[in-house]
Amino acid sequence: MSQYSIIQDMDRCIGCLSCEVYCKENKQLPEGPRLCQIVMFGRRVIRGLPREAYVYMGCFHCQNAACVAACPTRAMKKRESDGIVYVEPDLCVGCKACLVACPWGAAQWDPRSEKAVKCDLCKDRMDQGLKPVCVTVCTTQCLSLKEIEAPPQRGPR
Repeated sequence: MSQYSIIQDMDRCIGCLSCEVYCKENKQLPEGPRLCQIVMFGRRVIRGLPREAYVYMGCFHCQNAACVAACPTRAMKKRESDGIVYVEPDLCVGCKACLVACPWGAAQWDPRSEKAVKCDLCKDRMDQGLKPVCVTVCTTQCLSLKEIEAPPQRGPR
């Protein structure tokens, strides 16, 4: 089974938020949910110059995803073929169990649909041989889609 993850080269990220903006546009999300986030966490020196440091935070598509286990309606699923964890909106009843279960905050609340939403690595695009939107639009190409061997298990211990 393939397992994919979005990897960030922190030295290249300038915090432009293109990934966040285009993700929301691609998924037609209202104000509120952010399926990927750029988090600023202080200054550091890059090539001898002080710069803000930014970290890309998205869903880790955990091997034993807590959100999948917590979902009482099985709306939260994990694809066997590539390990993508996603929400099946027709099955979601809006109980928020997945939001509580995810230690990373990857599952988000969509106030418009009153259902859970989360990064699905743009599985519709990947099924067409394309990369996720955040990777495609990244201004500095600091984001990349990589096949990984050992995805995260379940949350911090």
